Amino acid sequence: MKILITGASGQLGQDVTLLAKAQGHNVYAFGKNELDVTSFEQVNKEISTISPDVIIHCAAYTKVDLAETEVEKAYQVNANGSRNIAVCAEKVGAKVCYISTDYVFDGTSSTPYQEYDQTNPVSIYGKSKLAGEELTRTLSSKYFIVRTSWVFGSNGPNFVKTMLRLRKEREEVSVVNDQFGAPTYTKDLASFLLELVSSEKYGVYHASNSGHCTWHEFAEAIFKEAELPVTVKPISTEQFPTAAIRPKVSLLDDVMIRSNGFQPLRNWREALREFLIER
Repeated sequence: MKILITGASGQLGQDVTLLAKAQGHNVYAFGKNELDVTSFEQVNKEISTISPDVIIHCAAYTKVDLAETEVEKAYQVNANGSRNIAVCAEKVGAKVCYISTDYVFDGTSSTPYQEYDQTNPVSIYGKSKLAGEELTRTLSSKYFIVRTSWVFGSNGPNFVKTMLRLRKEREEVSVVNDQFGAPTYTKDLASFLLELVSSEKYGVYHASNSGHCTWHEFAEAIFKEAELPVTVKPISTEQFPTAAIRPKVSLLDDVMIRSNGFQPLRNWREALREFLIER
């Protein structure tokens, strides 16, 4: 396939780019310095010139807390940028795969969220990403919306790297123990994305590694797998205030993956172990 990737310099974008090239696809990868998705003129020029079969739209504003004050910037990238991608993709008949987030939900559910459950974001970041979903859904006739959670990988900052860095600075770390989710390895997600976009099974998907944990349990697993002696102190969300509200339940049920014949992503603990070995 001829694949155009936005946000190719980001954590997920780099792994999608590397895997797509390894699989022999014709890849056009654009980081934010090569393609400003908020510029309709730039987006239109590149997409009309390349005329890709698929666009994997990884570019996003992801500064969750800063978004509470940089409201316009968050919407400019996550909403308007996604609109530009969808409109220009439709002109050339390209499939669009929009990467979304667990933050489109409010986190109050007692069970994992399924793909068509009611959304209700409680942060600007979540609201802007949901706006991107809605624009993709309404402006593209061939779309995949893939929500994921707690992403970690080799490229860019993430929770695993933060914990390993803190280990060098202290012997005890305090981590929130009342927010639940599923860590997701970028390599596993990238593999699923490329399998998905080669199909015509359009719709909304939840894709995170199997299993779940709290941030505290995630931190304990990181240090255990890395064989590092660290005391991980459990604290409440209220003890670690942030500008943006985080959903307390970020569990995503992958009903659409299973019902469409795709293989669910492996357990997060297995993925974490592989990631740490590679590091």
